[in-house]
Order: sequence, then C-alpha cells, then structure tokens
Amino acid sequence: MTFDVVGVGASCLDHVCRVPVFPVAGGALSKVRLRSESRRCGGQTATALATCQSFGLRAKYVGVVGDDDDGARICDELAGRGVETSDVARHPGRLTATATILIDDTGDRIVLWHRDAALAFDPARLPRAALSSARLVHVDDVDEPAAIEAARIATRAGVPVTCDVDHVTGGTDALLALVSLPVFAQHVPGELTGEPDPERALRALRRRHPGTLVVTLGEDGAAALEGETYHHEPAFAVSAVDTTGAGDVFRGGFIYATLQGWPIVEALRFANASAAASCLTLGAMAGVPGLDAVRGMVRGADPTPSIARIRTDQPR
Repeated sequence: MTFDVVGVGASCLDHVCRVPVFPVAGGALSKVRLRSESRRCGGQTATALATCQSFGLRAKYVGVVGDDDDGARICDELAGRGVETSDVARHPGRLTATATILIDDTGDRIVLWHRDAALAFDPARLPRAALSSARLVHVDDVDEPAAIEAARIATRAGVPVTCDVDHVTGGTDALLALVSLPVFAQHVPGELTGEPDPERALRALRRRHPGTLVVTLGEDGAAALEGETYHHEPAFAVSAVDTTGAGDVFRGGFIYATLQGWPIVEALRFANASAAASCLTLGAMAGVPGLDAVRGMVRGADPTPSIARIRTDQPR
C-alpha cells in the first residue's frame, strides 16, 4: 500500500491531571488537590499522524513502544483510528514512554516525561519501501538517528519531508539538511541563531536552509518564511480546555494542507485552526479534531488579513 504520509517518531501514554492551579514548593500551594485524572494516548508523531488520518489521509506510524499494556494501548488506539502500525517495534522487557501532564484552569500545562533510552528505534528496521513511495514523510527529533535515516531515504526518493524540531542537539543540523519543510517549536529558531525575534531568527536560518521555514508561536499563532517573504498568521481565539498536543495537531493540519497544494498562508491558517480545535478537548490524541470542525472554524473566523513582509535585509 502507498501512504500519503509516513511518520517516524514518538508516541507515549499520558497521565493527564487536572488541577485548579499549579503547585508551588514551600508554600500553601505545595499541595494541590486533583480535580480529575485520566490516561490517554499521545506523543508528537503519533498524534500528528492521527490528525492526518482524521482529515482523510492514509497514514502509517513507525516507532517503538514497550512490551507492556501501554504499548498495546497506543497501537490499538492508532489502529482504531485507521493509522497503519505494522512497523511499530515492541521492545521486550521495557516500559512504554510516559508523560505526567498537569493542566490548570487556564488550559496551560506542565509536562513531566520519561522514556527509556533503550526504546530508540533501530534505523535498520525502517520500512524503506513505504518511506520511498509515500507522498510525504514526517519525522520528529526524539530518535534522531532513525529520523535522519528516514529523511535521507525519503529525500533520495524525491519525497518531501516535514519535521517536528523541539530540541536543539548535536544532530539538529544534520536532520535539517534533509528536511524540505522544517516546522520548529517556538523557542528553537532563537536557540539555533541567537535571535530572539521569530522573523529575525527565520531570516538567519535562511542562510542555512533554502526551503520554507515554519515556526509555531503558541498564542501568537504561527509564522513562515517563504523565500524572502515572512508570513504571520494569528491564532484562533478559543477557551482552551487542554493545550496538550496542539503543536502536534498543528503539524498534522500543516501536512494535510501541504498535500492539498495550498498556498503557505492558507496552510498556516488551517493548521492554526486545527491546533485551536484540539484545545477544546482533554488529551492529545483524544483532542484530534475532525476535518469538518476545522473547516467550520476557518469559515467562521473573522477575516483577519495575514501579515506578510518581503525583505532582503534583516528586520529592524
């Protein structure tokens, strides 16, 4: 089978805890009563692929889980959503990656995560035929050697590659060199360039990468540098229940828009709407919206024009 998108990267089992406020050590808020707790499936690439599948794309997940009930639950959740999971590795004797997520009444969150180093995906096990025949390959930076090799396989086959770069490591430059459409977490361009302003940072990265560069900006929406044109699309205003997974859903929405051939402004707007819709439900994968909900949000939004600046110099 040929897939629209093959994703290589992380999945995890989230322990989601609702609290009125975040605890603070050494004071009256050092103990905070839980309002609710639940266990839900998540992880960067797994959630992005669940989003792609929800929007009607054929998605395949490649990653590694432990040989435990949590790993089985993640595989069952993805398969139940229609995501192909035959190349998910089950590591014997290891526990699946987990995250404890505290969510306050504003929808903001604190994440405590753990992933056994032994859960690294072996690049030799990558499904080369699926990667080479996909319409697009998506990787994150959790298992960098596997991500780099997957991107290399795709690039050699002429397949575009998107990524979720959340941390700067010694392998980040090697990964970015193989990615067609990098999508950065908000803090990453600044860490890579020393430029705190998103536009300045993307323009500095232009000297190292010729493709369209995208950065998520949280409550400020998202931005992209296309050639020398800087686009900024504001976020959609929602009363957030849980922001967990919003960035992953953004990437799924961006992948969908990219494969539809939409202009970058429309792609950013659709991805922003996807992320906003995901914040209305508790949980990462549980918050993945349907295509109609996202289209409705885009149609119903105020027609705020995008901000685009074309410059060859650095913004002042």
